[in-house]
Amino acid sequence: MKKSYKSTVRNSLILFAVCLMVHTIEVMFIRTDETVFAECFINKVFGITALFWVLSRLKMSWRDIGFKKEAFLSSTAKGIGICAGSYLAAFAAEFIILAAQGRPAHLEFFVTGFSLTGSTVKLTGAGFVLMCIFFNIINVWMEEGVFRGFFIKYISCGHNRKKALYISSLLFGLWHLVTPVRSLLDGDMSHTEFAVMSVGYVVLSMLMGIKWGLLYQMSGNIWIGMADHFFNNCVVTNLLHVVTADGVDEMQIIRVITGELISFIAVAAYSRIKVRKEVYA
Repeated sequence: MKKSYKSTVRNSLILFAVCLMVHTIEVMFIRTDETVFAECFINKVFGITALFWVLSRLKMSWRDIGFKKEAFLSSTAKGIGICAGSYLAAFAAEFIILAAQGRPAHLEFFVTGFSLTGSTVKLTGAGFVLMCIFFNIINVWMEEGVFRGFFIKYISCGHNRKKALYISSLLFGLWHLVTPVRSLLDGDMSHTEFAVMSVGYVVLSMLMGIKWGLLYQMSGNIWIGMADHFFNNCVVTNLLHVVTADGVDEMQIIRVITGELISFIAVAAYSRIKVRKEVYA
């Protein structure tokens, strides 16, 4: 791996800035998520392509950043288990709250996108489900590959693991600022709502980034975080929905916050326990 150790953060910021520019152009102007595709995927394909190029320039392989085939099945099962367990509790809490309000709810399976403003576009049909799965694979491949696999591995070459984890998580949080900015410019949010949503969305994304980064650092592979990320985005957010007589996913943001906080606390606690055991050993 030929590089200047002092330049790892700078080079990572350059890659982030280029990917963010493409991401912003797609979200603000192309708006692929408002088409039949229901997903902004151009920036993800660009990010994967850029990562291919960067890895070749640095003489690194995909295996070097955690894509290890021998760990795929067991790690994927662990990642799905973490997400499913956390959101089982979140869904249960949501159903209890709705029942207490006298609004019985049930689950439905259809395709839609995550919305900060609560708007829902309901898409049915096997084709939409398959597209949803495919685009979410592209999404987690790019985001986990770049933000966890590459940034954490690369920055750790010149700095300590904790600094690499926090820098990658901060960048991941800022990456998600584009969505509330568009909602503000479109008039879907007031300035106050924008401020609250932006802070909340960035902080939540940073926590998710720290969780997936810890899973990456503890396991040495990308698959646990990628599986958790995929199950979160594809199943919990895009495919499985809580429906009442009044609407769809009215408490989705609260559900996501609850599920992610549960999994974050669990992973952070396990990481701390593991570190202490290694120190004592």
